[in-house]
Parts: sequence; structure tokens; C-alpha cells
Amino acid sequence: MGHREDLLEGAKRCLLAKGFLRTTARDIVKESGTNLASIGYHYGSKDALLVEAYISLVEGMSEGDGGSGWGAGGGTGSRAGSLERFQEVWANVIRSVPETRAIWLVSFELVLQGDRMPEVRKLLAQAQEEGRSGIVPLFTDVPEADLDTETADTEGRLYQTLLQGLMVQWLFDPGTATHADQLTEGLRRVIAGATGERAGEG
Repeated sequence: MGHREDLLEGAKRCLLAKGFLRTTARDIVKESGTNLASIGYHYGSKDALLVEAYISLVEGMSEGDGGSGWGAGGGTGSRAGSLERFQEVWANVIRSVPETRAIWLVSFELVLQGDRMPEVRKLLAQAQEEGRSGIVPLFTDVPEADLDTETADTEGRLYQTLLQGLMVQWLFDPGTATHADQLTEGLRRVIAGATGERAGEG
């Protein structure tokens, strides 16, 4: 790997170990075996490097290592768009919490400190917009490149909102957090009410 890749991997390890605010440029240099000048040359600033490292970590959560991402396992065995697929994907997301906890802690650290870091917030807002289209294929099987803007801006927002709310619960108190079957039954009841059917039918 070159210095750019070494810096990115080092920054990712620092984020997981120390979080965003506590990670210094020297921490990244030490972890990556590079030098301070390399950060400015390749990324412009330490914060820009950390944002890219964070985005890479988040993308890795959904893709997983060795096919173990959120859509793997049960998610590939049910019909796209079905309640069964909905439940399977969320079950995979919840199952990944022990492995992804440190990434989610960084996420909420950034949410809470965003006002103090306007440039970082701007970069992350752009990444969040792109992330909406990344989560839709888990439920629909439509490749991200084929999604239209309206789908990403509606279905993508729905899934993204559910994901962030669910993770708040699981980080705060796993014992009372919502499970995939409860989330799915809630959706089933909403659909039944919207279509005039009794909950539990269909």
C-alpha cells in the first residue's frame, strides 16, 4: 500500500480505538507508519482524512467481510420488497451490533459535536445523502447504480431513519431495544391500517 492507503487504514483504527475528537494527527501518523506531511498532501487535513475513514467504516458495515454484510444470510433468501426480506435485513443489522458498536459510537459522537465542526458536518451531510441510495438495494435488490433519485430520496430516507433510530436504542439499552420481528409487525400493522385490513391478515 502507498501512503494514502496506509493513512486511511491507520485513521480507521484510530477512530475505532479513540473516536473522532480524541484522535490526533500524530496518532494517525504513528498508527499508519507515515508522516504528518502525508496527511495534508493526500487528504488536505486531518479531519478530511477522518471523515473519509469514517465513511469507509460505515460502508464496510453493510457490505461485511466475506459476504457477511447486512443483506447476507437470510436477506438473500426471500422476495425483494417483502415483509420477510424487511425482517431479515433488520435482523442482520441487529446481529452485527457487537462488531459495529465502535463505529456507531463514532457516528453519534459526530452528531453531538457537529455544531463545533461545521466543515466536518458539511462533508458528512454529503455522505449521508449518498448513503440513502446505498441501503435501498438491501431491501429491493435493485442495484444502487439503477436507483432513481425519487426512490433514494423517499425509501432511502425511510430506511436510513429506521437504521439510525434502531441503533440509538441498541447502544443505549440492548435489553429494551426493538427487535426485527417487532419492527416488522409494527410495519405490518401500519400497512393493514392504511389498506383497511385487520392487523395480522394477509
